[in-house]
This record gives sequence, C-alpha cells and structure tokens, in this order.
Amino acid sequence: MLLCDDYLTPKSLAEAFDMIEAHRGHYRLVAGATDLLPWAREGRAGDVHIPILIDVARIPELREKIVDDKRVRLGAATAVQRFLDDAALGRVMPAMPRCAVWFADDQLRESATIGGNVVNASPAADATPPLFAHDAVIELASRKNGRIETRKLPIDEFIVGPGQTKLADDEILTTIECESLPGYGGSFEKVGHRRSLVISTVCLAALVKLDASGHTCKDVRLAIGGIGPVPVRLHDVEQFLISGPLNAGRLEQAAEMPVSLVRSRTRQDYRRDVVRGFMLRGLFNAAQRAGASANLLTPDMEAAYA
Repeated sequence: MLLCDDYLTPKSLAEAFDMIEAHRGHYRLVAGATDLLPWAREGRAGDVHIPILIDVARIPELREKIVDDKRVRLGAATAVQRFLDDAALGRVMPAMPRCAVWFADDQLRESATIGGNVVNASPAADATPPLFAHDAVIELASRKNGRIETRKLPIDEFIVGPGQTKLADDEILTTIECESLPGYGGSFEKVGHRRSLVISTVCLAALVKLDASGHTCKDVRLAIGGIGPVPVRLHDVEQFLISGPLNAGRLEQAAEMPVSLVRSRTRQDYRRDVVRGFMLRGLFNAAQRAGASANLLTPDMEAAYA
C-alpha cells in the first residue's frame, strides 16, 4: 500500500519552491503521478510511505507552449494527450502524435506529462526517443537565496542511467526545448507484451526529411529505447542514409547497423530481431509520410515489415 500524509498542488513555481524548502527531505515531486503506484509496487514488499507529495502539474509556467519554425518550448507539465489534440504541435514534432496514440490510454494521457516521462528515465520510456531525435534540451530550475535560477542540459546528458538523471534534489524540470521540424515525416514503433497500456520492450522514433526529388534524404533522425541502459541516438545510421540514395537495399543495410548495439540484460536475441524490423518499418513509414516518390520496400520486405 502507498501511504501519503499530505498531497500539495502548488499554483506557481515560487510556491513549489516554498513547499520544497518547508518539507526538505520528506517530499516526493510528481507531475501527474501516473507512475506513482507502479513505482511503489515494483520490487517492494509492504507499505511505501511518502510523507508529502508535491504535484507540480497545475503550475501554469509548466504548461506553456511556444512554437515557431525553429524551436518548440514545452512546459514540463504538458500532458501527453496534447500531442493528439494540437495539430500545430504535431506538425513540428511529427513523431510525437504517433508516440502518444500508443501511450497508455485516454485517461492516463490526460494526466501523464512529458516531463514526468523524462524524469522517470526508464530505458524504454515512450517519449524519450522522439525527444532524443529532436535534440531536446532540458531546462531545470532551482531557488538560491530567494532567486529562481535555471540551467540547461541536452537530454542525452540529463539521462544517465535507468531511473537516473542529473536532476538535483532541489531542482524542478520546468521546460523541454527542441528543434521544430516541419516538413519531416515521422514514425514511432513500439513493442511490449501488448501494444498499449504496457511499458515498451523496445521503441523507436524516426524522422525523415527528403529533397525535392523524393529519392534522397536531406536529414534523418533516429533514436531507440529499450536496447540498453539509456536511449540511443543512431548518428552513424543517420549519416549513412544521408550519404546516398534512398532505396530498399540501403534501407536493409541501415536496419542492420544498430543491431549490435543491443546491450539489454534480457532477451537480447529477441530485441535484435525487433530492432531490425523496427528500423525497416520506421524508416519506410517516415519516408512515405515525408513524400518518398517510390515504394522503398521490396514485396518480401513489405510483407514482413510494413
């Protein structure tokens, strides 16, 4: 059983820091709290006691959205459901709506936040591969001598291991800033024991930008979770795909490249097969949505992976 003495909902960042300072050492910070019960049950026997829960999901500063054709700034308390409801946001973050549709269920998506998903730092968290692909930057706030200060870290430096980040005890993740990518085709692939309402075993985000001919990649962004302790950006595969024409043979070559990166503690052979299939399907779907001019899969490949 999860036991909690008090549940606090600050209405501003300043009020949140008041609560943190008043209950130092006796609180847990949440943003939606959808993972709280699974966390309390995982590998634990008996009751779990958290004296104070501070839920920052209702702070207006943490729900802001600023979008243009260069950058996207999202408050950390942005609900996952927003990526399905906000067409303008989906246009510049094209993998996120496809991630969101498989994220838990309708009720949880309304409460679960993108910042909470990042701070949990699960090796296979759904939202992290798309954010890695967007070169996301994490903004952290703290209060020193009565003044709120911020610092920024790239997401691949912020997440350092399973359940481990560089978030200090007195900090709040306030904002996620990433590149705006209009005109890209996006895809998100995920597998678990079920398709949704489940933690991913492996998940992959693919973003593709084509040239005017529809035969060559101007840019490719690939990130994968669930194959090691932290999500991985596939820079070598990206450069390979940008260096030549986009066709079935090169897709098959690209799909093999990250297979050797699988470092998970369990089911490595299975994960390698999944990675190979997800690479083909993810790249194919992203390229098609970006306007690829020809069918990129052979009939055998399409039957197996499309």
